[in-house]
Amino acid sequence: MELRHLRYFVAVADTCHFGQAAATLHVAQPALSYAIRQLEAELDVTLMTRTTRQVSLTPAGLYLQAEARRILGDVDGCVDEVRRIAAGRSGLVRLGLTGIGAFSHLPRIARAVKQQLPGVELAISADMLTPTQRDALVAGEIDLGLLRPPVAGDGIEVRTIDVEPLVLAVSSDHRLASEPVVALQDLRTEPFVMYDSRDSAVNDAVLRACRSAGFVPQRSHEASGTPVLLALVAAGLGVAVLPGSVRALQSAGVVIRELADAGSIEVALAWRTDDTNPLVATVSEVIADAFGLAEALPSPELFTQGPHS
Repeated sequence: MELRHLRYFVAVADTCHFGQAAATLHVAQPALSYAIRQLEAELDVTLMTRTTRQVSLTPAGLYLQAEARRILGDVDGCVDEVRRIAAGRSGLVRLGLTGIGAFSHLPRIARAVKQQLPGVELAISADMLTPTQRDALVAGEIDLGLLRPPVAGDGIEVRTIDVEPLVLAVSSDHRLASEPVVALQDLRTEPFVMYDSRDSAVNDAVLRACRSAGFVPQRSHEASGTPVLLALVAAGLGVAVLPGSVRALQSAGVVIRELADAGSIEVALAWRTDDTNPLVATVSEVIADAFGLAEALPSPELFTQGPHS
């Protein structure tokens, strides 16, 4: 049974007039009549009774009319969905985020994707440090990463979407808690709480800032993620220098203060250079727009032509 025959049949069934149906379909009336007879012969049933003045549906024709509408609707819906997927407008994107990013950047990302790409589903993997996201990208476990450069290794493309100042986190009873702005040199004798990953981009930024201020931070405690790190700060076990988006995490017993001379740290999107999924390009563009970037990240051509075109 050809879909064309079903479309012809529905057109005639809906109008009960071969001439009107032929005009709607832009086919000759004899060709339409022949197609209906072919369909009846294939099914070995009479679908329509015809007189010189009237066309009416038999019980079998009435049933086929309803089923054909459903079948053609499913086919048209399938075609539309295939086209949306090929155009990068529908499907699933697996997104990895740092612990802070899940609080500070994810709401804006999720809202933008929902508004502009309602056919796209985001699968979120949160609290992933940059090295973990890099490994997950290489292994194909996530499609996009929201991380902090630099990213070591080949096969990963990175584009900055945000730049954050480094700020100070101290316990609410710390001597510096009442200061609105703190100089980095004031932390020279303080114990620091830092991330336990040797590849932590935040740790690297803090070390560079402290060295520029003339000292090396005293690492007293380490944490695997930001919530634990802030808990250690709240307990008075040390201070922490973190990206400004840490303000999005409300942690009892911790206050955030500005640092006058600590510099900043980047937030970037990362993806595999050999990824050919156009949906990754489309979602990246939407995220870039959400953070006020004019150019697409990455270019859709990267995904349709490959990295070495």
